[in-house]
Amino acid sequence: MRLYNRYIHGETEQVYEEIYALGNIAFSSANLPDIEKVLMETFHRVSFNLNVIYKELKAINYCFTANTMYNFQKPLHPPLPNTNILLNQLDLSVKPFGFVPLSLKYFYKIVGGVNFVWDYETNEHLMWQMADPIQITSLDGLIENVTNGYWQEEMQQYLDDAIFESAFLELSADDLHKDNISGGQSYAIQITSEPSIDSNFWNEPNRTTFINYLRICFQNCGFPGILRPDINNDYQAFFDKVKPQLKPI
Repeated sequence: MRLYNRYIHGETEQVYEEIYALGNIAFSSANLPDIEKVLMETFHRVSFNLNVIYKELKAINYCFTANTMYNFQKPLHPPLPNTNILLNQLDLSVKPFGFVPLSLKYFYKIVGGVNFVWDYETNEHLMWQMADPIQITSLDGLIENVTNGYWQEEMQQYLDDAIFESAFLELSADDLHKDNISGGQSYAIQITSEPSIDSNFWNEPNRTTFINYLRICFQNCGFPGILRPDINNDYQAFFDKVKPQLKPI
């Protein structure tokens, strides 16, 4: 069966392992249309899952950001009307360093943005400690960052000083910042030297790809750090309600 057919019949992780193994061949005319169908299905599932989690969090009075002035502050927002224009701008901005992975482009085309970080300015008593709620910045927020006149210079300096092996796009605060604790580097997706289906999601504790990071998030109902053994988070009732509703990616 083709990759898409296998994906919708349950071979979600196996299909992506095979896609990654293809390397540049994934972009051939024989493979890319099928792979794009897989990406489209994946990110429709991501959108579905986020909406389920959002609904259930609202039902337990989870404290989302109360007064949102910008898209990146909103718990969820759909794809922006000018998404394609913004993605073209993003491609131009990163062109000196490489390519934006297709996975991130499909996230912005189909999902939009997510921010399940607790609003500690409204309520300093977090429901779950160090739970690392999922957060992927809005596309317009990302564009503002990479077109501010300093981003390319900063990335080039990182590369010249061999601090990082490639340029990157910051997508999320780290787990400490999300809990209003002085933290470390933002979670960031790697810009690849060649066109890529997906790429590494840096600084996040699981050291994995962007799509697998999303998979881990849904395995933990949107909170990949919630199971930390050193913190006693009371999550079981929420998991029992939410997890059966989520689709595998």
